[in-house]
Amino acid sequence: MLAQLLDADDPDRGFLRVDSKQVVLLVNNLGGVSVLEMGGITAEVVAQLRHRHGIRPVRVLSGTFMTSLNGPGFSVSLLNVVDTGIQGAPGMLELLDAPSEVTGWSAPISAAAWDSPSTATREDDAVAAQAVQPSDLKIEDVAGAQSALKRALENVVAAEPEITRYDTAVGDGDCGIGLKRGAQAILRHLEEKPLTGDAVVDVASIVPVVENTMDGTSGALYAIFLNALVHALRASSSGTTSPQVWASALQRSCDALGKYTPARPGDRTLVDALYPFVEVLGRTGSVNEAAQAAKKAADETKGMQASLGRTVYVGGSGYEQVPDPGAWGLACFFTGLAGSAGQ
Repeated sequence: MLAQLLDADDPDRGFLRVDSKQVVLLVNNLGGVSVLEMGGITAEVVAQLRHRHGIRPVRVLSGTFMTSLNGPGFSVSLLNVVDTGIQGAPGMLELLDAPSEVTGWSAPISAAAWDSPSTATREDDAVAAQAVQPSDLKIEDVAGAQSALKRALENVVAAEPEITRYDTAVGDGDCGIGLKRGAQAILRHLEEKPLTGDAVVDVASIVPVVENTMDGTSGALYAIFLNALVHALRASSSGTTSPQVWASALQRSCDALGKYTPARPGDRTLVDALYPFVEVLGRTGSVNEAAQAAKKAADETKGMQASLGRTVYVGGSGYEQVPDPGAWGLACFFTGLAGSAGQ
């Protein structure tokens, strides 16, 4: 498109002579191009103008100015900024920059704003900058905790094909990949920085890993839950992390999570596996029994009508054959956490 606009060696099609020191670029959406795609197209046009044609627009306009109904395409226009010769009249740039209340008009982006490089720099590691203060809440068997956590994460990684198959039936098929990505990132983190034995510090160190590697709704929910768990553990009394201490902190985390999502048991979400685990752990002190309760609850989501999540509008009848992928993935984590210890 730019070659046809600007190729001086092709007089039949290169119909624009850049005879001005200032050029305005307009990239127009024909109606069916997304905002994300328009951003990419505009950036590419600006880059090609600069590198192939030596043109740096003084203004860039990108938006839906003239459509062909919902046409999936775009047009490129270039304007030579010249003196209109009208005495006392405002110049072209002054007119383009003037305020407008027309709903379809996007404000021009100046060259200074477009070309301005970011001057922000990171002086230190982001995680180190958010270092968590040590606590008096200790993990009694650090090696055992590290082993159990690693086993739980590996169980999630191994279950990815199964979770993906479930999510393909009732969602968009990315739940298993998201959980696997997060689990693998935490495993790498544990290899580089093994558990210290400080419950607050250890859980807090995992939070940014989850925030940076797990996407989708479940990633956000896990991040909220783990942040709440850090605060709940810090509020716990000093000593060692017994099952009751964990259960109490987990319950407070569930309460905090409930402020950000309406999901409750019976809505066919990961909460269906989370709540039974916390309840049984607090009542029995047994990770094994709690994990069994979580797995049973996750399995019982099979045939459960979804109230929240993507299954509501894309699941079809698949929910009758498979459990909720998020609940199943969390149950796999709990099952791995319990292992064969029977604790």
